[in-house]
Amino acid sequence: MNHSQIVFAEKPTQNNLVDSYLKFQLNQQTTAVLSMKHAQEAVVLPIEAVTSMPNMPACILGLMNWRSRIIWAVDLPRMLNLEALDHKLWQYNAIVIKVESLILGLVVQEIKGTTKFMPDDIRSPIGQVTSSLVPYLRGCVVQQEETLLVLDAQAIVDSSILRSD
Repeated sequence: MNHSQIVFAEKPTQNNLVDSYLKFQLNQQTTAVLSMKHAQEAVVLPIEAVTSMPNMPACILGLMNWRSRIIWAVDLPRMLNLEALDHKLWQYNAIVIKVESLILGLVVQEIKGTTKFMPDDIRSPIGQVTSSLVPYLRGCVVQQEETLLVLDAQAIVDSSILRSD
């Protein structure tokens, strides 16, 4: 299986207050970012590489193999109550995230690369987005007239949607 990896070398800055983020399209209308602290790798895999499992929530696409580990692949737009991924896809764009010991594959429409901004640039998402998104966000950032959703990796892995208990 071909894995493409995004490697990010942190350049020293004068103030070191700039945080790095992986930028991606959730769907046609929505661009989001996730802290590089939690992003392990960006991978492109054929849809056959994800094994669907019966009786799972709709947002769980199935299991995928990542570096000899079996992890859950999650349709992130669907989990966030946005338009689900196109089911006519030939391949998935997945962001492998790690929060503490939990590893998940978040499948998104398109991975756009990396971006940086200051923590102070993050604004409240309330009033900017639908209320169902708010629990999964650290906030919003406006960059080049585009509003980016700043996702909270901890809130995603802790989501009750992913819990089977």
